[in-house]
Amino acid sequence: MAPALSPPNDLDYVAIEGAIGAGTTTLTQRLTQRFEADAVLERFEENPFLERFYENRDRWAFQTQLAFLASRFRQQKELAERDLFRAFAVSDYTFDKDRIFARQTLGGDELQLYESLFRLMEPTIPTPDLVVYLRSSPERLLQNIQKRDRPYERDMDPDYIANLHAAYDRYFRQYERTPLLVVNVAEIDFVEHPPDFQALVRHIIAPTDERIRHVQPHAS
Repeated sequence: MAPALSPPNDLDYVAIEGAIGAGTTTLTQRLTQRFEADAVLERFEENPFLERFYENRDRWAFQTQLAFLASRFRQQKELAERDLFRAFAVSDYTFDKDRIFARQTLGGDELQLYESLFRLMEPTIPTPDLVVYLRSSPERLLQNIQKRDRPYERDMDPDYIANLHAAYDRYFRQYERTPLLVVNVAEIDFVEHPPDFQALVRHIIAPTDERIRHVQPHAS
């Protein structure tokens, strides 16, 4: 394993985003090891409704989404209140992820209620210094989901993944809140191919005034 790097001076908090199976948790773990940083990992296993949601999305979507909203809000508040030494932190999601999923699974009065709660919480959430969007493809996402073989994901609906992928693309085409690094992970492997990971690290820590960067790590 390569020696740990010092955190970049202008980055206190980086968030990794992407649809289910994009590799956000894996990249977060590798970056926190590389920089000896604090990891903020989504606690999906604590959601008591998640398995039931995959069995019947219409029946359990609202309960699942509210449970995720509450969990992510608590976790982000903990991040905002971390100690004054401001240890470098990397998260495997942004708070906005919750809204992306909610708009795919909820409608009508349920979505209106959700949006009201989200808008109350959002202003108190810490803003990342950089968001890294792992842009994959529906086919690659499904391959990665099948590879990790979580029991409740074994019958994943390809249409659900395709629609989620499209929702992420729509969201990040209009994203302006923070600097954004869009990484094509459909054709690279930052786990099995170390040069891809090293190139990705260089892009993340590189100082820049650009608000949006599109990169192919293996082409660097």
